[in-house]
Amino acid sequence: MPQNTKLSIILPAYNEAGVVGSVCSGLQQAFPEAEIMVVNDSSTDETAAEAATAGAKVVSHQYNMGNGAAIKTGARHAKGEILVFMDADGQHDAEDVTRLLEKIESGYELVVGARAADTQASSGRWLGNNLLNKLASLLTGHKIPDLTSGFRAVRAESFRQFLYLLPNGFSYPTTTTMAYMRSGYPVTFVPIRAGERKGKSKISFVKDGIRFLVIIMKITTLFSPMRVFFPVSLLFFLLGLGRYIYFYWQTGGFSNVAGLLFTTSVLIFLIGLISEQITALHYGLSRTHKCHDE
Repeated sequence: MPQNTKLSIILPAYNEAGVVGSVCSGLQQAFPEAEIMVVNDSSTDETAAEAATAGAKVVSHQYNMGNGAAIKTGARHAKGEILVFMDADGQHDAEDVTRLLEKIESGYELVVGARAADTQASSGRWLGNNLLNKLASLLTGHKIPDLTSGFRAVRAESFRQFLYLLPNGFSYPTTTTMAYMRSGYPVTFVPIRAGERKGKSKISFVKDGIRFLVIIMKITTLFSPMRVFFPVSLLFFLLGLGRYIYFYWQTGGFSNVAGLLFTTSVLIFLIGLISEQITALHYGLSRTHKCHDE
């Protein structure tokens, strides 16, 4: 990393006492010039004290707001031009930070540490993450090997453009990955091996899995609506066509149900077109305002 580029390493933390201190100490040794920041999400243990003792800058929430809220707080307080986000539970290796930064230096805006399949928490979670990766890859048109990894490096300027999109819960990685890709920013993935987390996971497989699916659809419709509306429209058209052929073969007449399905197909397609135009207009205005601000 160039000497004139400041680095901020941000660790959202909630009840990570017993491990956060050693994580911060390791980062301090590996990156003595970097800003190490722990965002304490109103922990009920000694997380804040341990982080401060280890030399980290500690920013605390007044009440528990969620992992995504901690990420946003860290991004707003960070002084670095490059931001690295990683868990405070000891899963991520400080040596892998250098590998992410090398990709940032080469011109990428977002670099994600993609976990190997055998280093994820359980086979059930791996299966769920794999399904999300496949769906996100289909909707974005790019291969996404790890959609939900919280270990990532970004350029602060581009990342702050998406803060308003980030949810306060655990799905900020999903949102940022989708947003960067749909906005045309260069994104890459670096294979890593995640260590075993110390402590209990705070992610609910079912609850947060459903939330991830909703966010994938929201981000896709925000940046490329026709990738959602067109397949749905096509589905209704094919259902209508199938109903019409069957009904005509049976009775020789026209099916009212087929007509309803055809109408629904056209309406969904038109809504998709309007959404696409609104997206293009909104994105163009955002770019214009950004250029004026610069």
